[in-house]
Amino acid sequence: MSTNRADGSHDVPARIIPVPETVSPQMQAIIGRPFDPAHIRVPETTEKWKARVKVEADKTAAALPLLCKRLGVTVEPTSINGVEAFTVTPDVIPSANRDRLLMHLHGGTRVRYPGLSGTREAVLMAGFAGFKVISVDYRMPPDFPFPAALDDAVTAYREILKRAAPENIGVFGTSAGGSLTYTTLLRAKAEQLPMPGAIATGTPTVDLSKIGDSLFTNAFVDNAIGTQDGFIRATALLYADGRDLKDPFLSPIYGDVHGFPPAILTSGTRDLYLSNTVRMHRKLRAAGVEAVLQMWEGQSHAQYMSDPTAPETREYHDEIHRFFDLHLKPAT
Repeated sequence: MSTNRADGSHDVPARIIPVPETVSPQMQAIIGRPFDPAHIRVPETTEKWKARVKVEADKTAAALPLLCKRLGVTVEPTSINGVEAFTVTPDVIPSANRDRLLMHLHGGTRVRYPGLSGTREAVLMAGFAGFKVISVDYRMPPDFPFPAALDDAVTAYREILKRAAPENIGVFGTSAGGSLTYTTLLRAKAEQLPMPGAIATGTPTVDLSKIGDSLFTNAFVDNAIGTQDGFIRATALLYADGRDLKDPFLSPIYGDVHGFPPAILTSGTRDLYLSNTVRMHRKLRAAGVEAVLQMWEGQSHAQYMSDPTAPETREYHDEIHRFFDLHLKPAT
């Protein structure tokens, strides 16, 4: 049984958490994976930061050709007003999506998945949902701390506004990419740029300070990222470059989201950032923004897109497709 401390916090006994039988076999395998303790180790030098990023990026990029072939997607490098990016195009674009364009901001704790490796989520969205996607290869630490990523995202968004009407544009991203989606809109709002038609953010890391219930209740229950301590904390400080972590352009939960477009937010019951997602959903709702929260059984951070063969992955993209189809203007 649990015991209470004087401050009201709980000491919870060690317990065994079984893999749920209520998810697909593919998702059971993902949920049952052991946590890799190497994930939380902090590189000691800039060179070691870059080496770690390169290993993960190379591994992800190497798997992309097979994924693209499986889903019928083409990825081509491009430049958007000086910002590096990739155009991700499905072989078949439904007629309703002909004039629609999605902007993708990749995740990776603000430091990982540069170049082609950052396009995996965009490939899944293009393949499963049939949208043309511009995936922004924004600059990242350690060479380029804040505000480089935000500057690149806003620059890309300005250019995308020249290629499609605002009501035809959707913006999406997971984790750090979800947070960057919100900070991009905060900057767009400040610069009086039109809002996109809708956004989709998966488990967005909207608060870089260590606040939120699930950061404690789901610590090491989340077998994908484990804890905000260690590596994730280090990436936040590296990205912030001395700024207050509660600055709204770092942690958009503290920004003014009035006037934001309809949003769909995604998390899982074991997600370390479940509270970030729930808090952002409530903030949007309180500001009068149409916002939908979808939850996944047993999933840790961003596991809804871990396995393209899992039915949950298909269902997730079907949900996002329906949401964008509802809110983005179709081709006439």
